[in-house]
Amino acid sequence: MSDLITYQLDDGVATLVMCSGKVNALSPALLEAFNQCLDRAEQDKAVVVVTGQPGVFCGGYDLKVMGSGPEQAINLVAAGSTLARRMLAHPFPIVAACSGHAIAKGALLLLAADYRLGAEGPFQVGLNEVLIGMTMHHAGIALARDRLTAAGLQRAVNNAEMFNPAQALQVGFFDQLASPDTLLAEAHTVARKLATLNMPAHAATKRKVRSPLLDALAQAIALDRKHLLMA
Repeated sequence: MSDLITYQLDDGVATLVMCSGKVNALSPALLEAFNQCLDRAEQDKAVVVVTGQPGVFCGGYDLKVMGSGPEQAINLVAAGSTLARRMLAHPFPIVAACSGHAIAKGALLLLAADYRLGAEGPFQVGLNEVLIGMTMHHAGIALARDRLTAAGLQRAVNNAEMFNPAQALQVGFFDQLASPDTLLAEAHTVARKLATLNMPAHAATKRKVRSPLLDALAQAIALDRKHLLMA
Protein backbone atom coordinates (compact mmCIF):
# COMPACT_ATOMS: atom_id res chain seq x y z
CA MET A 1 0.00 0.00 0.00
CA SER A 2 2.69 2.50 0.96
CA ASP A 3 6.30 2.82 2.03
CA LEU A 4 4.91 4.20 5.32
CA ILE A 5 2.74 1.22 6.23
CA THR A 6 2.69 -2.22 4.65
CA TYR A 7 -0.37 -4.43 4.08
CA GLN A 8 -0.25 -8.19 3.94
CA LEU A 9 -3.33 -10.41 3.70
CA ASP A 10 -3.03 -14.02 4.83
CA ASP A 11 -5.93 -16.37 5.49
CA GLY A 12 -8.39 -13.64 6.39
CA VAL A 13 -5.98 -11.61 8.53
CA ALA A 14 -4.60 -8.30 7.27
CA THR A 15 -1.31 -7.31 8.91
CA LEU A 16 -0.50 -3.60 8.90
CA VAL A 17 3.09 -2.70 9.78
CA MET A 18 3.89 0.95 10.43
CA CYS A 19 7.38 1.62 9.07
CA SER A 20 7.51 5.38 8.55
CA GLY A 21 10.75 6.11 10.37
CA LYS A 22 12.55 5.73 13.65
CA VAL A 23 9.45 6.22 15.86
CA ASN A 24 6.59 5.89 13.33
CA ALA A 25 5.56 9.48 13.95
CA LEU A 26 2.00 10.09 12.81
CA SER A 27 2.11 12.48 9.88
CA PRO A 28 -0.74 13.38 7.51
CA ALA A 29 0.73 10.94 4.99
CA LEU A 30 0.90 8.06 7.47
CA LEU A 31 -2.66 8.70 8.66
CA GLU A 32 -3.86 8.70 5.05
CA ALA A 33 -2.02 5.44 4.37
CA PHE A 34 -3.48 3.90 7.55
CA ASN A 35 -7.00 4.79 6.41
CA GLN A 36 -6.32 3.32 2.98
CA CYS A 37 -5.23 0.09 4.63
CA LEU A 38 -8.44 -0.02 6.68
CA ASP A 39 -10.41 0.55 3.47
CA ARG A 40 -8.68 -2.41 1.87
CA ALA A 41 -9.10 -4.61 4.95
CA GLU A 42 -12.81 -3.86 4.98
CA GLN A 43 -13.04 -4.81 1.30
CA ASP A 44 -11.12 -8.01 2.08
CA LYS A 45 -13.43 -8.71 5.05
CA ALA A 46 -10.29 -9.28 7.11
CA VAL A 47 -9.47 -9.10 10.79
CA VAL A 48 -6.73 -6.48 11.21
CA VAL A 49 -3.43 -6.76 13.09
CA VAL A 50 -1.58 -3.45 13.54
CA THR A 51 2.06 -3.38 14.61
CA GLY A 52 5.32 -1.47 14.23
CA GLN A 53 8.96 -2.38 13.84
CA PRO A 54 10.80 -4.12 16.70
CA GLY A 55 11.23 -1.75 19.65
CA VAL A 56 8.66 0.85 18.67
CA PHE A 57 4.97 0.87 17.96
CA CYS A 58 4.36 4.60 17.56
CA GLY A 59 5.84 7.71 19.14
CA GLY A 60 2.82 9.94 18.59
CA TYR A 61 2.18 12.86 16.29
CA ASP A 62 4.93 14.19 14.04
CA LEU A 63 6.24 17.13 16.06
CA LYS A 64 7.58 18.83 12.93
CA VAL A 65 4.03 19.04 11.61
CA MET A 66 2.67 20.05 15.01
CA GLY A 67 5.18 22.91 15.17
CA SER A 68 4.71 24.11 11.61
CA GLY A 69 1.62 26.19 12.35
CA PRO A 70 -1.76 26.22 14.11
CA GLU A 71 -3.74 25.04 11.08
CA GLN A 72 -1.41 22.11 10.47
CA ALA A 73 -1.55 21.10 14.14
CA ILE A 74 -5.35 21.34 14.29
CA ASN A 75 -5.77 19.28 11.13
CA LEU A 76 -3.31 16.61 12.30
CA VAL A 77 -4.96 16.20 15.71
CA ALA A 78 -8.40 16.04 14.11
CA ALA A 79 -7.23 13.44 11.59
CA GLY A 80 -5.67 11.32 14.33
CA SER A 81 -8.77 11.47 16.52
CA THR A 82 -10.96 10.63 13.54
CA LEU A 83 -8.80 7.58 12.81
CA ALA A 84 -9.15 6.40 16.42
CA ARG A 85 -12.92 6.81 16.20
CA ARG A 86 -12.96 4.90 12.94
CA MET A 87 -10.98 2.06 14.48
CA LEU A 88 -13.45 1.83 17.37
CA ALA A 89 -16.32 1.45 14.89
CA HIS A 90 -14.51 -0.73 12.34
CA PRO A 91 -16.82 -3.60 11.28
CA PHE A 92 -14.09 -6.23 11.70
CA PRO A 93 -11.93 -6.79 14.80
CA ILE A 94 -8.67 -4.87 15.13
CA VAL A 95 -5.79 -6.37 17.12
CA ALA A 96 -2.87 -4.15 18.17
CA ALA A 97 0.51 -5.84 18.55
CA CYS A 98 2.56 -3.21 20.39
CA SER A 99 6.13 -3.98 19.39
CA GLY A 100 7.81 -1.51 21.75
CA HIS A 101 7.37 2.09 22.85
CA ALA A 102 3.88 3.59 22.47
CA ILE A 103 3.82 7.26 23.40
CA ALA A 104 1.06 9.91 23.30
CA LYS A 105 -1.10 9.28 20.22
CA GLY A 106 0.70 5.96 19.82
CA ALA A 107 -0.72 4.87 23.17
CA LEU A 108 -4.16 6.17 22.21
CA LEU A 109 -4.08 4.02 19.07
CA LEU A 110 -3.75 1.02 21.37
CA LEU A 111 -6.91 2.09 23.18
CA ALA A 112 -8.79 2.20 19.86
CA ALA A 113 -8.13 -1.48 19.12
CA ASP A 114 -10.43 -4.35 20.09
CA TYR A 115 -7.60 -6.40 21.62
CA ARG A 116 -4.12 -5.21 22.59
CA LEU A 117 -0.95 -7.27 23.03
CA GLY A 118 2.23 -5.68 24.35
CA ALA A 119 5.81 -6.82 23.92
CA GLU A 120 7.65 -7.46 27.17
CA GLY A 121 10.86 -5.49 27.55
CA PRO A 122 12.34 -2.10 28.49
CA PHE A 123 9.54 -0.19 26.77
CA GLN A 124 7.41 2.77 27.81
CA VAL A 125 3.70 3.19 27.23
CA GLY A 126 1.80 6.30 28.16
CA LEU A 127 0.47 9.78 27.55
CA ASN A 128 3.25 12.31 28.00
CA GLU A 129 1.35 15.40 26.87
CA VAL A 130 1.34 17.17 30.26
CA LEU A 131 5.03 16.37 30.70
CA ILE A 132 5.96 18.20 27.49
CA GLY A 133 3.67 21.18 28.11
CA MET A 134 0.58 20.16 26.15
CA THR A 135 -2.93 20.18 27.60
CA MET A 136 -4.55 16.84 26.79
CA HIS A 137 -7.12 17.20 24.03
CA HIS A 138 -10.78 16.29 24.61
CA ALA A 139 -10.69 13.27 22.30
CA GLY A 140 -7.72 11.78 24.12
CA ILE A 141 -9.43 12.23 27.47
CA ALA A 142 -12.66 10.62 26.21
CA LEU A 143 -10.81 7.59 24.87
CA ALA A 144 -8.63 7.18 27.95
CA ARG A 145 -11.62 7.53 30.28
CA ASP A 146 -13.42 4.72 28.46
CA ARG A 147 -10.57 2.23 28.18
CA LEU A 148 -8.29 2.75 31.21
CA THR A 149 -8.97 1.93 34.84
CA ALA A 150 -10.13 4.84 36.99
CA ALA A 151 -6.76 5.07 38.75
CA GLY A 152 -4.90 4.55 35.48
CA LEU A 153 -6.79 7.44 33.89
CA GLN A 154 -5.61 9.85 36.57
CA ARG A 155 -2.04 8.58 36.51
CA ALA A 156 -1.78 8.55 32.71
CA VAL A 157 -3.66 11.71 31.74
CA ASN A 158 -3.16 14.09 34.68
CA ASN A 159 0.28 12.92 35.81
CA ALA A 160 1.74 11.88 32.44
CA GLU A 161 3.03 8.71 34.09
CA MET A 162 4.88 6.37 31.75
CA PHE A 163 4.31 2.67 32.30
CA ASN A 164 6.40 -0.41 31.63
CA PRO A 165 4.53 -3.21 29.84
CA ALA A 166 3.46 -4.98 33.06
CA GLN A 167 2.11 -1.73 34.50
CA ALA A 168 0.44 -0.88 31.19
CA LEU A 169 -1.38 -4.22 31.39
CA GLN A 170 -2.63 -3.39 34.88
CA VAL A 171 -4.04 0.04 34.00
CA GLY A 172 -5.71 -1.02 30.75
CA PHE A 173 -3.42 -0.21 27.83
CA PHE A 174 -2.96 -3.95 27.16
CA ASP A 175 -5.04 -7.10 27.40
CA GLN A 176 -2.07 -9.46 27.19
CA LEU A 177 1.74 -9.48 27.16
CA ALA A 178 4.03 -11.56 24.97
CA SER A 179 7.72 -11.91 24.38
CA PRO A 180 9.00 -9.81 21.46
CA ASP A 181 9.87 -13.01 19.58
CA THR A 182 6.33 -14.39 19.76
CA LEU A 183 4.32 -11.14 19.78
CA LEU A 184 3.19 -11.20 16.16
CA ALA A 185 2.47 -14.93 16.18
CA GLU A 186 0.34 -14.55 19.31
CA ALA A 187 -1.45 -11.55 17.78
CA HIS A 188 -2.28 -13.67 14.74
CA THR A 189 -3.59 -16.42 17.02
CA VAL A 190 -5.92 -13.89 18.63
CA ALA A 191 -6.92 -12.56 15.20
CA ARG A 192 -7.76 -16.03 13.88
CA LYS A 193 -9.90 -16.69 16.95
CA LEU A 194 -11.71 -13.38 16.43
CA ALA A 195 -12.21 -14.32 12.78
CA THR A 196 -14.62 -17.05 13.92
CA LEU A 197 -17.09 -14.42 15.16
CA ASN A 198 -20.23 -13.69 13.22
CA MET A 199 -19.06 -10.39 11.75
CA PRO A 200 -22.43 -8.66 11.25
CA ALA A 201 -23.27 -9.46 14.87
CA HIS A 202 -19.81 -8.30 16.00
CA ALA A 203 -20.11 -5.01 14.12
CA ALA A 204 -23.65 -4.28 15.32
CA THR A 205 -22.86 -5.19 18.92
CA LYS A 206 -19.65 -3.16 18.94
CA ARG A 207 -21.52 -0.09 17.73
CA LYS A 208 -24.15 -0.55 20.46
CA VAL A 209 -21.54 -1.01 23.20
CA ARG A 210 -19.47 1.92 22.00
CA SER A 211 -22.28 4.26 21.00
CA PRO A 212 -21.72 6.62 23.99
CA LEU A 213 -17.96 6.71 23.32
CA LEU A 214 -18.41 7.28 19.58
CA ASP A 215 -20.82 10.14 20.30
CA ALA A 216 -18.42 11.58 22.89
CA LEU A 217 -15.53 11.41 20.44
CA ALA A 218 -17.51 13.16 17.70
CA GLN A 219 -18.24 15.99 20.13
CA ALA A 220 -14.65 16.00 21.39
CA ILE A 221 -13.20 16.30 17.89
CA ALA A 222 -15.36 19.38 17.28
CA LEU A 223 -14.39 20.85 20.67
CA ASP A 224 -10.71 20.27 19.99
CA ARG A 225 -10.93 22.13 16.68
CA LYS A 226 -12.65 25.04 18.41
CA HIS A 227 -10.26 25.22 21.37
CA LEU A 228 -7.12 24.86 19.27
CA LEU A 229 -8.32 27.66 17.02
CA MET A 230 -8.75 29.87 20.09
CA ALA A 231 -5.36 28.94 21.61
